Amino acid sequence: MDESMPGEVDAVAPLLAAFDAAAEEGHVTRASELLGVPQSSLSRRLKTLEKTLGVQLFQPAGRRIALTSQGRELFERTHGLVRALDDAVAAVRSNADPESGLVRFGFPLTLGPVSIPSLLADFHTTAPRIRLHLTQDHGNALAAMVRDGRLNLAVMIPCPDDLPAAVLGHQRILLHVARGHPLAARRRVDLAELADEPFIASPPSYHLRRILDSSCARIGFAPRVSFEITEFETIRALVAHGLGVAALPAAESPHPDLVAIPLRGVPDRSIGLVTGHYRPTPAVTRLRDHIAAHASAFAAGKHP
Repeated sequence: MDESMPGEVDAVAPLLAAFDAAAEEGHVTRASELLGVPQSSLSRRLKTLEKTLGVQLFQPAGRRIALTSQGRELFERTHGLVRALDDAVAAVRSNADPESGLVRFGFPLTLGPVSIPSLLADFHTTAPRIRLHLTQDHGNALAAMVRDGRLNLAVMIPCPDDLPAAVLGHQRILLHVARGHPLAARRRVDLAELADEPFIASPPSYHLRRILDSSCARIGFAPRVSFEITEFETIRALVAHGLGVAALPAAESPHPDLVAIPLRGVPDRSIGLVTGHYRPTPAVTRLRDHIAAHASAFAAGKHP
């Protein structure tokens, strides 16, 4: 019996990485950058794959490319295989040199200016050869990227229920008001006192907004949201202009026109370190352990 790889698979297998990247990105230039090959080389590989299979896999879509029905079927059947092979090769290479490797790390927008850069700077002094690809985004986006393998690790607030996570600490939610606001001199405010205040808040799909809505509902009112926006720093800027109040975590960089006051009636949020459902490479383990060792810095709203 011939135990060699069938001819079709033998011809197609080396081309699948190019196909997978182009299908994922929908753009030849970005796919070539992702793979680190010239655009012309990637295009040749895609044409060779189409010729080998005898079907058209891509079609023009403005400045992008889109999968044909045959291309979509091939992508759905091979995407997991290509990802698994990529993970296997990356793990073997990383195991050969535990002092180097690549870690795709994500973190939330609320920990960007101070906490995470400081933590990563400390890590870099102990592991200067480990490369970090960083992503800063909202919680739902970070969770999706961990699930599908685009991120190895992510600090998230809060942790999703379906991913392995270790709690690092908790984030307090404070009332933010302009310096001229009547509540600005208070040492503490009850949420019930804000029933008639205009709120500036994130959209209802955001976890922080859900906390605000549910906390208000428990004491019998719905927050009167005058402005809705995704970015916390823009919320703070609107509050500083006296356009409303906001329930937010403390800013990592001080804002001279804002006052943050302890707010009774809104629970803290957990800060967690989230990983995917797969064995981490030594480089990923090293960063994970470094972050866990600094977990006390996240407690009670403190930063590393």
